[in-house]
Amino acid sequence: MQPRPAETSAQTARVQLSGHLPGLDGVRGLAIVMVLATHFVGGATAHTLLQRLVVKAAGYGLLGVDLFFVLSGFLITGLLVRAKGRPNYFRNFYARRTLRIFPLYYGVLAGLFLVLPRLTTVTPMLAEAAKHQAWLWTYTSNFYLAHVSDWNTLTYVNHFWSLAVEEHFYLLWPLVVFSFSRPTLERICIGVILVGLAMRIGLAWSGMSELSISVLTPCRVDSLCAGGLLAIVAHRDEGRDAGRLVERALPAALLFGGLIVAVSAWCALTDLGVTTLHQVRDSLYALFFGAVVLLSLRPGHSFFSRAFQNRTLRFLGKYSYGLYVYHAILLWYFTDTHVEARFDALLGNHWLTMIAVAVVGTAISVAVAMLSFHLFEKHLLSLKRFFETDMTEARARRPMAAR
Repeated sequence: MQPRPAETSAQTARVQLSGHLPGLDGVRGLAIVMVLATHFVGGATAHTLLQRLVVKAAGYGLLGVDLFFVLSGFLITGLLVRAKGRPNYFRNFYARRTLRIFPLYYGVLAGLFLVLPRLTTVTPMLAEAAKHQAWLWTYTSNFYLAHVSDWNTLTYVNHFWSLAVEEHFYLLWPLVVFSFSRPTLERICIGVILVGLAMRIGLAWSGMSELSISVLTPCRVDSLCAGGLLAIVAHRDEGRDAGRLVERALPAALLFGGLIVAVSAWCALTDLGVTTLHQVRDSLYALFFGAVVLLSLRPGHSFFSRAFQNRTLRFLGKYSYGLYVYHAILLWYFTDTHVEARFDALLGNHWLTMIAVAVVGTAISVAVAMLSFHLFEKHLLSLKRFFETDMTEARARRPMAAR
């Protein structure tokens, strides 16, 4: 007997949700490429119209942070949903997150604020950041930035705001997942997405700066919950709904991408409703990136599975945490030491300068991230084996312990 069409579709759309998911490594790689572009190209001085266009386009790479948020929400919620009801649910989660996040985070803070000042005279920019370091040690730098609405007060470590937002999510979300059923969790995620949008709109209308709104945890956790919602739905009926989600991902990406373009065009052509529409667009970005995450899970050898399993993207994804932490520190060092002007004097062509800064900055960032991982981080990450929930899944995941 031939299977019915619906059965055939369900079989071909079967999607893996646990173990090592190489497509998600590629998503990480894409996100960090976007962030590197916005800092090493989007921050360049532009002398011509074409250079201004290139710099502006690269500036949109800042959305890589939104992609990181959605991906984190998807991954963390999936892990928690699968671990729910098993022994040591909280211990295992918090121990594994601590081993992944804290050593590098606090190691960098210690290096910048405790060790470096004892070895040399720090730059005025780093000295200014050191005055406010208490916010960094307590994972509250995003609230400080929201208060002062000025990136330059934390300079070398102002990008740690996004790590603070994620840490707040990691702290509270396991309790939420543990306490509620999956249908209730879906409603909670939808509620957080809607409340986050409403809060951003309200704060924008009250006169708060877009910088301040963009770094506050209640205003950004909706992106994490967008990923979380997808993970919860995908895990319905032991993952049987994942295939249907992935099949709908491309139409969803086209829909949300089209809406983003339409809203952006409207805001560029008129001032009508811009305050509200900017915040709506942020929610559309989260939904669009949710569809991108699902596209990376397509089984087989589709265009998207091949694209997200590209070796370069997966390589960058493996070191994405270190790349994110180190690259902006290097960028501020470039600013402090006038690297762009030095390249201009050396090369005599500003296009070559822009290329050189991007290539040198990326290469150094990758090298430092690799050294950090192999000489320091991975030795602590090996301790994660003592906090495994599912040994089968753990063995599948172990080759990519960098996640």
